[in-house]
Amino acid sequence: MTTSHVLTVTCPTTRGIVAAISTYLAETGCNITDSSQYDDTMTGRFFMRVSFDSQTGTGIEALRAGFAPVAERLDMDWAIHGCGERMKVLLMVSNFGHCLNDLLYRWRIGALPIDIVGVISNHLTYQKVVVNHDIPFHHIKVTKENKPEAEARLMAVVHETGAELIVLARYMQILSDQMCREMSGRIINIHHSFLPSFKGANPYKQAYERGVKLIGATAHYVTADLDEGPIIEQDTVRVTHAQSPEDYVSLGRDVEAQVLARAIHAHIHHRAFINGNKTVVFAASPGSYASERMG
Repeated sequence: MTTSHVLTVTCPTTRGIVAAISTYLAETGCNITDSSQYDDTMTGRFFMRVSFDSQTGTGIEALRAGFAPVAERLDMDWAIHGCGERMKVLLMVSNFGHCLNDLLYRWRIGALPIDIVGVISNHLTYQKVVVNHDIPFHHIKVTKENKPEAEARLMAVVHETGAELIVLARYMQILSDQMCREMSGRIINIHHSFLPSFKGANPYKQAYERGVKLIGATAHYVTADLDEGPIIEQDTVRVTHAQSPEDYVSLGRDVEAQVLARAIHAHIHHRAFINGNKTVVFAASPGSYASERMG
């Protein structure tokens, strides 16, 4: 019996890390199928992601127990995940539904192998769309007066559903510092701008007025510093002087949806590592995307 797993490691840079990992896997009857690593000489941190098959059928708990002494010796932050595990994801949206609809479509056809455990919105705009997908919909209205109570309800949904990742699919409310700390590394936001330029409520109008030739979008982990979290994915689309502000919006929404989906894909397959105020994101190896796509 062959079972597939992913090992992720972050630790201080030192000699022998790769040797220790490969030796452990070999001694436990495992075969490495894909490996990516990065040694950040500026921070002295080492990052590694290893896909492997357990050809003896050793269970994941036994693999974790056996690796723990290796990890302790090298001061590792680490995890072993089963390749068949689907991450529980909670989506949040306000009144712009292009990212939500794109994610629901990718989820429905199997291109984004996640379990969507619910959708939270401060409006009722997309209630019918969500319910028609047999996904729980939670309407949590947010006002200046009820923000603490609304966020408490939000966190209750997170805990009740066991959500491992929150995706802000154009959710236009600011989360508290406390929530950002509690869910650190587990909230992804899509920003409708190629950060750090054109921040604010209407970046496409700003871009149009400045006559830019590229517009884009940024997906990042959420921190207490608004729109300043570690960037996971970015992309741009070229525009010309002949296009209208409406064209900018339409093109921008397309790139937002694509960037957000790619960021989620990297996170759920354990390819994104937070490295201070930046990220290390390992690319999928040739031939691996299709298998990851279907989980």
